[in-house]
Amino acid sequence: MGNRKGTNEKLRRMIDGENKRRLVIYIGIAVIVILAAILVIAGVRHFGNKKADTSEGLALIKKAEQTDVTAVETKIESLEAKERQESGEEDSRSLKEIFASTVVMGDSITQGFTDYDVLNASSVVSQIGVELTQLDKQVAKMKELNPQVVFLSYGMNDIIATQGNTDTFISEYKALIRKIQKELPDTKIFINSIFPVQQQAVDSQPLFAGLDSYNQALQEMCDDEQLAFVDNSSLVSEQYYESDGVHFQAGFYPIWGKHMAEVAAL
Repeated sequence: MGNRKGTNEKLRRMIDGENKRRLVIYIGIAVIVILAAILVIAGVRHFGNKKADTSEGLALIKKAEQTDVTAVETKIESLEAKERQESGEEDSRSLKEIFASTVVMGDSITQGFTDYDVLNASSVVSQIGVELTQLDKQVAKMKELNPQVVFLSYGMNDIIATQGNTDTFISEYKALIRKIQKELPDTKIFINSIFPVQQQAVDSQPLFAGLDSYNQALQEMCDDEQLAFVDNSSLVSEQYYESDGVHFQAGFYPIWGKHMAEVAAL
């Protein structure tokens, strides 16, 4: 009796195992049949439409070819940043952390980020009194750093160097952009507007009276080049200026840094 019971139990297990295998096979066959039916239906619809209208698709492809991918990504990131801000989500990171893979490239105004220890030295490439035609060393340094994002901040010295000629200024700025795009094709470029100056600076250097026209030219250039323009026109209050009416005190740099981070959705 004991042997018969063991034999029956073994037989039952074999049958159960065989049933499971059959079930798996049946499910697999059913999936294949459904997929085949879908392909057949799709094929019939395709061949039934003998004269499919492709004009809309071609127009979309052409439009996509003319659209700069980086510019689209930047707009999406900016919208995401705005949504986070509106939802009340706070960013607890320090500016040094936020700019870890980012470089701010500019003149003596930009140098304040390191002078006041707002950003790490690896996030700032700057030189006092530098002009757009003198940036080969800065571009080489930035290539070594290989940032994901770069903010360019030039113009104050160039207003004087170009003697009020905005066409020359834009030509030189475009040359800089081309160098960066050649050396770092995957780096996103943002263009800072030129900061306003106090009246005493205009009295000392009359060419600064044309600063607004330089910013307008910069914004038009960014539109043409599909680059993001960081408008700083209303960012500065009188309390942050140094005595020369051009440079800024330490308290201004966190404000500027946060503004750039928001625009670029860092």
